[in-house]
Amino acid sequence: MPERTLAAIMFTDMEGYTRLMQQDEKKAKQLCDLHRKALEEETEKRNGKIMQYYGDGSLSIYNSSIEAVACAIAVQERIKGKVNLRIGLHVGDIVKDEDGAIYGDGVNVASRIESMAISGAVLVSGKLHDDIKNQSNFSTEFLGSFELKNVVQPVEIFAITNSPLNVPDKQDMVGKGSPKQRSIAVLPFTNMSTDPENEYFSDGITEEILNALVKVEDLKVTARTSSFVFKGKEVDIREIGKILNVEYVLEGSVRKAGSKVRISAQLVSAVDGYHLWSETFDRDLEDIFTLQDEISKTITSHLRIELSLESHQKPLVKKPTDNIEVYNLFLKGKYYWNKWSPENVRKAITYFEEAINLEPSFSSAYAALAGCYIFLAVSGNSRPDIAFPKALENAKKSIELAGNEADSVSAIAMVKFLYEKNRSVARKFFEKALELNPKLAETHHYFSMFLCVVGDLESALKEIKTALNIDPLSLNKIIHLADIYMYMNRLDDAMAEIDKVLEMDASFRMATEKKGWIYYFMGDISKSLNTFKKYHKQTSSKLKGLSGLGYVYGKTGKTEKANELIKRLDKRKSLDDEVILDMDYAVIYLGLNDLDNVFYHLEKAFEQNVGSLYISSDLLWVSIQDDPRFAPLAKKYKLI
Repeated sequence: MPERTLAAIMFTDMEGYTRLMQQDEKKAKQLCDLHRKALEEETEKRNGKIMQYYGDGSLSIYNSSIEAVACAIAVQERIKGKVNLRIGLHVGDIVKDEDGAIYGDGVNVASRIESMAISGAVLVSGKLHDDIKNQSNFSTEFLGSFELKNVVQPVEIFAITNSPLNVPDKQDMVGKGSPKQRSIAVLPFTNMSTDPENEYFSDGITEEILNALVKVEDLKVTARTSSFVFKGKEVDIREIGKILNVEYVLEGSVRKAGSKVRISAQLVSAVDGYHLWSETFDRDLEDIFTLQDEISKTITSHLRIELSLESHQKPLVKKPTDNIEVYNLFLKGKYYWNKWSPENVRKAITYFEEAINLEPSFSSAYAALAGCYIFLAVSGNSRPDIAFPKALENAKKSIELAGNEADSVSAIAMVKFLYEKNRSVARKFFEKALELNPKLAETHHYFSMFLCVVGDLESALKEIKTALNIDPLSLNKIIHLADIYMYMNRLDDAMAEIDKVLEMDASFRMATEKKGWIYYFMGDISKSLNTFKKYHKQTSSKLKGLSGLGYVYGKTGKTEKANELIKRLDKRKSLDDEVILDMDYAVIYLGLNDLDNVFYHLEKAFEQNVGSLYISSDLLWVSIQDDPRFAPLAKKYKLI
C-alpha cells in the first residue's frame, strides 16, 4: 500500500555534465563521484535519505526543511569551484510506493525549481521558505513568483544567499519560467471623520497610496477607476479579487481632526480573504507624505517584493509641497476631477488654480489643470481653440517645474494629437509617457485612440487591452475596445463588450448609442431603431441624442421624420449658439444621402476641431470615401 508523508524534497543536477562526458569521460566521472560523496556525507549528517540517482542528478528527502537547506549549503560549499551544481528544494506531500520510489506534486515542484537555478545556487519554494524565514543562520532573496510547467499555481522562488552560494539575477531567470506579477487593488479608504465633507481627504489619501505603489517595478496595481467602483459597497474581498484579477486588496479608513490624522490599513489576500497585515497610524497632518511612504513600503514588504537598495533609500511618495493648505486644495480638486462631469471638472479647476495662487511652484496642480482642459475640449464643453492651448501651457509648466512626469508628457501628446494634428510629434510624446510610466492606463487608452486615427488597428487593440488589464472596470475604455472591434468589422465582439458595459451600468448612454450602431451594421434595422429611440429617451431632452435615429430614418425612407430631427437640431442651435452640432447634421444628412450637406457640415466641424477623429476607420463613413471631396477634406484636416 503506498505511503503518504510530508517531506522536504531536494533535487540536484550537474550543469554541463552531458557535454563534459563527450569531451572528457574520465573527468566527468570524477566530478560526478565528488558530487555524490559530498551529498551522501552531508545527507547522512542530517538524517536525510537519498532516494534516487539519475546520471548526474539526485533526489533526496528530509524530515526537516531546516536540515534540508543546511545540507544543500554544505554540499555547495564542499564542491564550489570543482562541480557546477544546481539545487532546488520544496516541501510538500510525497507518496512512496512499495518499491521505495517517490512521486507526487511536491516532487515535480522541487524538480522545476532546480531547473530554474544556476550553477552554485540553492533555490527554495515560498512554502519551504516559510519554514526557515525566522532562522538567523539563513539569508534569502525573493526572486519572484513563477508559472512552472505542469504546476497549477504560481510558485514563489527564493535564493539562499549564504556565502559562498551564487544568486541568480533577473536575467538568469529569463526563459526558465513565466514570471507571475504580484497584483493589488487599493479600495477607497472610508472617511471616518465627523465631517462628511472630509471625504475628499480620504479619497485623496487612497489615490496617493495607489500612485506610490504604481512605482514598485514588479507590482501590478489596479487603476483608480476600477478600484473606486466598489466605494460604499459591501462586496466580499474574494469576489473583488476575481473581478479585478488581483491577488491582494488593501482597504482602510481615514480620520482627520484638526492637525491630526489617523489612518488604519489592512492588507487582505483576495484568494482566501485571510488578513495578512493591519496597522493603525496616528500622525500630525504635516507628516502625511512620510506616512503614505511608510504604508506603501510596508505593503511591498508584506507582498515579498524586494526593492533595490536605491529604492529603499528613495521614497515612493515624493513630498509635493510643505504647505498643507495647498495640498488640501489639491486633494479637493482631484476629488471633483474624478467625478468626470463638466460642472465638476470646472470646480476642480478652481481648486487647482487656488493651490497655484498660494504656491506658484506646485507642479502637480499644473499637470492636473492640463487634464481638466483636455477633458473639457474633448467632451465638447469648451471651445477647443481655448481649452487645448491652456492644456498645453499647464502641461509645459508642470514639466518645467518637476521634470518629465508621465501625466504631463501624456497631456502634451494629446494636444499635439487632437489640436495641432502633428502625428509624428504626438507619437514621440506618447512613447515617452509610456516609457516614464508604463502602468498608466489612461496613457495606453489615449495612445490606442491615436493608433486608431493613424489606421494601425492591431496595435490600437493591443494598447486598449493593456489599459483594461490595469483598469478592467473602466466603462470608457471598454467602449473604446468595442469601437475598435467595430472598425475591424468584428461586430459580435463589439456587441459583447457593449453588453458588458450595460450590465455594469444600464444607464450609460454612450453604450446604448453604440449598441444602436452595431445593430445597424449587423443589418438588424428594427433593433437599431428601437435602441436609438431608447438612447434619445435617456437624454431626457427632445433636442438631444438625435443623429443615430435620424440616420436610420433617412436610410429606411422615413424622410419626413429625419427632416423633423434636423429641425430639432436647428432649434437647439438657436437656444445655445455655442453648441457645435455639425457632426450631428452630417450624420443625419448621410442617412438621407444628401452628400452636399454632409461635406458642408463635415468641413465646418473640422474647421472647429470637433469632427470625428475616426472618419477613416469608422464603418459609418465608408460610403463617402470614394467621393472626390473626401480625400482633399481628409488631407486638409490631417485625417489620414
